[in-house]
Amino acid sequence: MLRTEKVLQLRSQQGRSVRVVREHYLRLDVPCRSALCRAGCPGDGKLLSDDVTHYVVPDWKVVQDYLEVLEFPELKGIIFMQTACQAVQHQKGRRQYNKLRNLVKDARHDCIVFANEFHQHSYRPREKGESMEKWQTRSIYNAAVWYYNHCLGQMPVVMVTEDEDAIRQYGNETEGVFVISFKNYLDNFWPDLKAAHELFDSIVQARHERETESQENNGKEYPEHLPMEILEAGIKSGRYIQGTLNVNKHRAQLEAFVRLQGFGSKETDLQSDILIYGARARNRAIHGDVVAVELLPSQEWKGRIVALCENETEDKAPADTTGDPMPTGKVVGIIQKNWRDYVVTFPSKEESQSQGRNAQKILVTPWDYRIPKIRISTQQAEALQEYRVVVRIDSWESNSVYPNGHFVRVLGRIGDLEGEIAAILVENSISVAPFSEIQMSEMPTSSSKNPWKVNPEEEKKRLDLRDTHLIFSIDPKGCEDVDDALSVRTLPNGNLELGVHIADVTCFVAANSYTDVEAKARATTYYLADRRYDMLPAVLSADICSLLSGVDRYAVSVLWELERESYEILRVCYNKTIIRSAYKLVYEVAQGLLDGDTSVVDDIPELKDLDERTRKKKLDELVWAISKLTDIARHVRAKRDSCGALELEGVEIRVQLDDKKNIHDLIPKQPLEVHETVAECMILANHWVAKKISENFPHQALLRQHPPPRQEFFTELRECASAKGFPIDTRSNKTLAESLDKADDPLDPLVNKLLRCMATHAMSNALYFSTGSCSEEEFHHYGLALDKYTHFTSPIRRYADIVVHRLLMAATLKETKDVKDKVLSNKDLEELCRHINNRNRAAQHAQKQSTELFQCMYFKDKTPETDERCIADGVIYSIRTNGVLVFVPRYGIKGAAYMKNKEGLVISCQGDRSCEWKPGSLQRFQNKITSTTTTGDSVTLSLFDHITVKILVQTSRSHADTIKLEIIKNAPYQTSATEVSQKNFNVVKSDLVKEVSQSAETAQHTQEKARVEVIEEEYRQYCQTKGPSLYQLLEEIRDLALLDVSADIRT
Repeated sequence: MLRTEKVLQLRSQQGRSVRVVREHYLRLDVPCRSALCRAGCPGDGKLLSDDVTHYVVPDWKVVQDYLEVLEFPELKGIIFMQTACQAVQHQKGRRQYNKLRNLVKDARHDCIVFANEFHQHSYRPREKGESMEKWQTRSIYNAAVWYYNHCLGQMPVVMVTEDEDAIRQYGNETEGVFVISFKNYLDNFWPDLKAAHELFDSIVQARHERETESQENNGKEYPEHLPMEILEAGIKSGRYIQGTLNVNKHRAQLEAFVRLQGFGSKETDLQSDILIYGARARNRAIHGDVVAVELLPSQEWKGRIVALCENETEDKAPADTTGDPMPTGKVVGIIQKNWRDYVVTFPSKEESQSQGRNAQKILVTPWDYRIPKIRISTQQAEALQEYRVVVRIDSWESNSVYPNGHFVRVLGRIGDLEGEIAAILVENSISVAPFSEIQMSEMPTSSSKNPWKVNPEEEKKRLDLRDTHLIFSIDPKGCEDVDDALSVRTLPNGNLELGVHIADVTCFVAANSYTDVEAKARATTYYLADRRYDMLPAVLSADICSLLSGVDRYAVSVLWELERESYEILRVCYNKTIIRSAYKLVYEVAQGLLDGDTSVVDDIPELKDLDERTRKKKLDELVWAISKLTDIARHVRAKRDSCGALELEGVEIRVQLDDKKNIHDLIPKQPLEVHETVAECMILANHWVAKKISENFPHQALLRQHPPPRQEFFTELRECASAKGFPIDTRSNKTLAESLDKADDPLDPLVNKLLRCMATHAMSNALYFSTGSCSEEEFHHYGLALDKYTHFTSPIRRYADIVVHRLLMAATLKETKDVKDKVLSNKDLEELCRHINNRNRAAQHAQKQSTELFQCMYFKDKTPETDERCIADGVIYSIRTNGVLVFVPRYGIKGAAYMKNKEGLVISCQGDRSCEWKPGSLQRFQNKITSTTTTGDSVTLSLFDHITVKILVQTSRSHADTIKLEIIKNAPYQTSATEVSQKNFNVVKSDLVKEVSQSAETAQHTQEKARVEVIEEEYRQYCQTKGPSLYQLLEEIRDLALLDVSADIRT
């Protein structure tokens, strides 16, 4: 090892330049990470492929400006020099640097990092008087030459740079090492990679436009952001408040809120969010950014807008529509920009003409209402008018009304199903590329001819339950990824043994393997209305790890000994096991057995080929087991109820599909007691595993917390309940649960359902956390009323469960040699939890948006005037100044119904209580709203009134279509919601809905002829799994509410 010195020019917090001399050690054993290496470099980890025509070394400036182009998987054999990576880290910030790190980690991309500044023969010290930029380019070139020689000239090396002097100086200096511009490289080496060329041109054009604009514009549209050191000092002193900007999508031009992070202002002791009113006060911050806010004087505080809003682009609030004044502030700086890819739509021809002089500068409209219009430079605007496209924001200068960005790629046609699904994925930053060859090479083999078998060596290490336990699973119809099974038996001493058996995924997914890295990045399986994108390859999720009946499987089992009468837990043990599930039951069959319905026996394939005596014996054993499990679950639930467990409502529907993915109907989910039986057993297992791992790893265990909600979030719930005379006590989860149980209207069961929905909306989100990051008092799960909780029972579809499995195995290992490999540090676990929480939110939003897409497809082509399926019963659950919010139980829809239209006319009722528009005025009260016409006729709508609504679809070129409700009668619909809910929805089929999907299919087929090829190929290969129905997918993800993103608190 050789010791030298490195001189750095750093900047202090006060802004002064400081010269720092640091020791710098050089060595010879820095790995090259090339498969061509003949020098004996360490070969562990990711290696650069040897089946490419050349290696490419991008200069620091190319990595900074064109990283998006280098992300194309077609570009292989890329060597990122340490010098270039450090330039990105220091000059482009953490966001860009993390992007580079993730690219290098991704097994699908053939690229590596070479630590050239630590290798004795590739390091070059900076010469006196040499600029930093010239030294960086020289260092990278010399490292490229060393790399070529190190590989014995087996592979040409191409260095790409934007430095013309470097091209002249080094272009012909070394045989086998070529130095060319990046444009020249793309033109000569990748002439057919059209998308890369378009992206390169877009970035160049956007940069040129920014440079030109900064020279032309001197006027300030926005105040300058304060320097970071001033913001940090201000936050510390309490002058500024740090939080995340959350824009109101219904009033995106006017309203945004900042949710506090950590402590607030010492002087104001704030308990609520801070209102940011208007674009100027937002000061170029974009939804999701972490910002620093300065409070305005209290006399300048404003109230949030309480009127329903039909036009989300309005930039003026209607008069007299704001609530009580609340803390109001302005953004003075951005702590962290959380920009992402944005789906946008180009303006139509008419809009393009109105945009002005320069046709190449286009204002595109983001799909997400909360994002401002983005100015990009492109010559393809006319060709892309009918497409959804992806853009990225580059900058937002203080002299620009809009942010500047560049075009990235095309997604699909507006209104096309695959294009709209692609938009949802991009908007939620969900990457669902197929699993790579290197990941699939780690998978065990299994086929119908050669099924996977238990390893004899592994068999010796596990507890064998195959001949001693009656184990079975209860899942939705068509479920492939069975990750949990149950058992219950009587022990020789007369007590009971309850078993929860979970697929042992970690046996096949080694920590830090390529499959593990990919699963960690995805963090969860993504469920959409007509498909799912798996976290793990199907060979694991649907085969080897799936606890199917009649086959041997590895499991991790939690076994409790229960007292025979009281079901009190006497002891618990955790084991790696081998199981053979006897039955793969579906929920409806299990419920039938529980209810004594013998007709469902024909739906149990495992009993079909048995003689009558054996069949009866096995059936009796199974019925006893299900009944006993249900009794135990009732006891466990009652115990949690006594501690304050909440039974909350989410608006869940199932989209009934046939084999060709045609929609039959939109149907509210029908709850069964057996759902609760399975859920209680899973909750029990999660709770006991949480206790075990937190005891053994008090500072490094992954748990799930659900903080108590803020009391102000219960205001609407209390007001609505009081309208029916029900008091709601929200002081604790126990008092809330008791209040909700008592808030029952015998004449209208929907009242209790809606109140529980409101309670769900008031809840905080449940989050994963590391036990070392907070005190034990904060571990509590409010909704489940448990002191410790985690996720252990679904490792096939949740990465958090994989981490917990490793922790549990480490906690129960007799020897300790493997413990360090299985347990993350508190810091690493905190970072992982943040990532998983983020991905879970994305999964919930994507699921919600895809369901809304299908809801709109369901109604879009119907004629509301003639199709009775567009008429439904609605229940009013919130009063606004110009209308009401309505819940439609039949379809699980919530939406706004206006009582005053854009022409200023108000709702008026006729003798038969049908409604029409007339001149008049509205008056809002706490629990009701009254419409009075100029002739003196009046109609009053109150909370929980049943009305008849017409369901319409409001279409949009730039945004997702939305459901719109119109009041047509001040009376319940003749077919009431309760009557509908009692029908057997398995029989109800809607031919008209089928036509909707078929017409979408036909339109898609027509468009295929004219479609850009890349759109078609990209998204067909991404769709990995298509589930038979949304209902089945929902049952697999019990902890996610379909339409209420805030309802993720049950588990």
